[in-house]
Amino acid sequence: MFEIDDKVKRVAAYCRVSTDKTDQANSLESQQQFFNEYIRRNHLWELYDIYVDDGISGTNTKKRAAFNQMIEDAKSGKFDLIITKEISRFARNILDSIGYTRELKSLGVGVIFLNDNINTLDSDAEMRLAFLSTMAQEESRKTSERVKWGLRRQMEKGVVLGRDMLGYDVRDGKLIINEEGAETVRLIYHKFLDDGKGAHRIAKELREEGVKTSARMKDWSYTVILRILRNEKYCGDLVQQKTYTPDYLTHQKKRNYGEIETVTIKNHHEPIISRQRFEAVQRELERRKPSQSTVKAFANRYALSGKIICGECGAGFVRRQKKRKDGTMNVKWVCAESQKNGGKHKEKDGTAVGCTTNSINDRDIKEILQTVVADTMLSRTNIINTLLQTVESVVKSVSDNDNTAHFQNEISRCEDKKKKLLDMCLNGYIEAEEYKEACDDLNSQIADLEQKCIKEQSNQQMIADKEKTICDIRNYVNSISTGAEWNDTFYRNIVDRIVVYKGRKMDIYLKLIPEKWQGKILAGTKEIEAYENEKRSCVCSKPISVSKPFSSGYGIE
Repeated sequence: MFEIDDKVKRVAAYCRVSTDKTDQANSLESQQQFFNEYIRRNHLWELYDIYVDDGISGTNTKKRAAFNQMIEDAKSGKFDLIITKEISRFARNILDSIGYTRELKSLGVGVIFLNDNINTLDSDAEMRLAFLSTMAQEESRKTSERVKWGLRRQMEKGVVLGRDMLGYDVRDGKLIINEEGAETVRLIYHKFLDDGKGAHRIAKELREEGVKTSARMKDWSYTVILRILRNEKYCGDLVQQKTYTPDYLTHQKKRNYGEIETVTIKNHHEPIISRQRFEAVQRELERRKPSQSTVKAFANRYALSGKIICGECGAGFVRRQKKRKDGTMNVKWVCAESQKNGGKHKEKDGTAVGCTTNSINDRDIKEILQTVVADTMLSRTNIINTLLQTVESVVKSVSDNDNTAHFQNEISRCEDKKKKLLDMCLNGYIEAEEYKEACDDLNSQIADLEQKCIKEQSNQQMIADKEKTICDIRNYVNSISTGAEWNDTFYRNIVDRIVVYKGRKMDIYLKLIPEKWQGKILAGTKEIEAYENEKRSCVCSKPISVSKPFSSGYGIE
């Protein structure tokens, strides 16, 4: 029995088992009974509460609700002492053990570890606690290694450690086809490979058709479809260890990007999709995958790409075209959210999706912009001067000092270091891994210096050609400033953004010009007449003022 003073202490007890198996549950019940009797035998102790964590690991305290509640109650002064059977029940993490006991001690709350014969209020308690906590942590590490080793052996034997998935049920470590889910998998592969549909389209159709998801899926989505199309299990192969736990103390799983070797077994179970069909899908996925250059080119494919924004939902507008019966093309811009999810509505989980903003005709928006630019350029002398002032300020801001030689010398120094590192590696002074790591760092520095060198050379060229640059800009702006002819390059550079609202109303912003234009694409005779009447009865203070809509059916304020 530990020495205590003659003042009655309020005592809390803490007990934990690390799994929720039946035998452990019995152990937990036994622990609670033990603490009740143990505290009752001491007439100077009174039980405040027993805090219980069931089925929780001890290597980390974040998920132990009862433990965390106990610490909060201690801070509130609800008890004077905590008793627990052993350090491994309290924490197998050294930092947690020392940290929490120090904090509790500063509050005047001691912790008694019965089996370890430690009372944290004693003068030498922390030293003994650190020693025993280290042993407990090392035991956890060894246990973790043994578990990992055992799981790895099971994987190599073909035992499936995952959970049920769409098309398969996991029973006794084996994948058994679930025919209802398998039909859905086959349907997805058919839509993608045979019908040529994309993942977004497939997900939308499955939602509309009310096709059931697996138990673990919330709803059909683009990413869910892609995971199904890329999952090798559907062609009969098994790949395990796609995730791993690098730290046995935190238990946080990470995606395995080659840090550890995966366990792969070909023809492990009955396939839902033939191997030939699965491989054809992988080739098609790769074919449809846009390259970085394609993505960049597509973003600037059209003059207004990325510049039209929905004022209702914030999504960008995408360009769509459809061939009419007479052979002409109907080109329009559509809100991406509306295109993806239809009109505004709520999903089953209550999430609001979709948008009701109208599409706008490509011809109409171009004519509006041409009118805006033509009117603006009536005073183009001011615009040109603004542009030239901007160019001059940029040129003047560039330092006259030529740092090109400095950057080139730094690059040479890095190259020399790489040669020395290679000599050291070949002579055995450093390991190959150290050599590679140091070279990667130097290569990164060289790439950065080369970019700086190119930029410096460009700056110096700009300074040298200052007058020519200003003259070229003046000539270019003068040549296309009337706005009479549509020029993709010109409009791509002068249009900042166009915000479209319901009813085809829009705000138009140009670069370097502070004013905002407000326009509206009119639909039908009645709307045109209403617009004419409205304009007669009000005074317009916007940059462009017209008394009637244009022949193409739009008005600008």
